[in-house]
Amino acid sequence: MTLPAPTYDLVLLLDPRVEDDARAKIVADTRATIDGNGELLRHDDWGERALSYPIEKQANAEYHLLQFHASGSELLDGLDRTLRITDGVVRFRIIKLNPGVPDAPEMAAAPAVRQPEAPAAPAEVEAAETDEMAPAVEPDPPAEAPPAEAPVAEIV
Repeated sequence: MTLPAPTYDLVLLLDPRVEDDARAKIVADTRATIDGNGELLRHDDWGERALSYPIEKQANAEYHLLQFHASGSELLDGLDRTLRITDGVVRFRIIKLNPGVPDAPEMAAAPAVRQPEAPAAPAEVEAAETDEMAPAVEPDPPAEAPPAEAPVAEIV
């Protein structure tokens, strides 16, 4: 009895500062490599999202999830080598899924990442500082501790 080929997840993080055509080519080449040596099951474009931590002074990346079957290590080695040297790839991770792992959730592309607002101009800051401020409210004094209960019986 032949076992089915293992299923892999490839999470691909692309640099959003790279041109759209170059990012599309990276994804198309990756898909073609998988189709040539394996079987592509699914490709989800999750759009641009914030990173958990900055990578190479970047706060955002374009996320892609590709699920595929690969019967040999040639495909995995080829993807690893190609994605390591490709400009525009921030990070990637190939994970072998255990049998019985639920499917990845259906995620819509994230809304456009909002850029931080510029700080207020000095004139606006001065105007805000001269406005009357509401009087400060003093906090309530701490509640007194309840009296200790007298023992019901003393042990002699």
